[in-house]
Amino acid sequence: MPEEGRRRLEAIGATARDALTEMRRLLGVLRADAGGDPEHAPQPGLERLDELVGAAGPHVRLILHGQVVPLPPGVDLTAYRILQEALTNVRRHAPGAAVDVELWYTADALRLRVRDNGPGPGPSGDDPGGHGVLGMRERAAMVGGTLRTGPANGGGFVVEADLPLGAPAP
Repeated sequence: MPEEGRRRLEAIGATARDALTEMRRLLGVLRADAGGDPEHAPQPGLERLDELVGAAGPHVRLILHGQVVPLPPGVDLTAYRILQEALTNVRRHAPGAAVDVELWYTADALRLRVRDNGPGPGPSGDDPGGHGVLGMRERAAMVGGTLRTGPANGGGFVVEADLPLGAPAP
């Protein structure tokens, strides 16, 4: 693809992502103003972390650092969904591997790490046939955070996310 075309497509993609982020924020405000929809179950959050870790299997260890505090709803849901996807990927790509799930609560951010001792990424290092890593990255970006994935030191695979507790920059 010519350089100019690539730049235009990247600009279109960035604009679309910004628009979706703004729409999600607006929907969140509208839902809060309306008092929520009583016909729908609330979105999961880290209050269900024990259930999520327990369902992931017997080789999962949960490690918490810092004082557990209530999180903004968007960060809470994002953290839960990233952990859910990371644990699903371990079950799919490294069944039976030991897994550490770590959360660091700080004054201004929540940091997550899911590390397994499985075989690690394949030769290409990407997520074949799925959108799991891309989805986690988009969720983190939606709340102003970042996501890193890749081979773990000593083998296995690691997913790390830093999610700020303040509102994302416009």
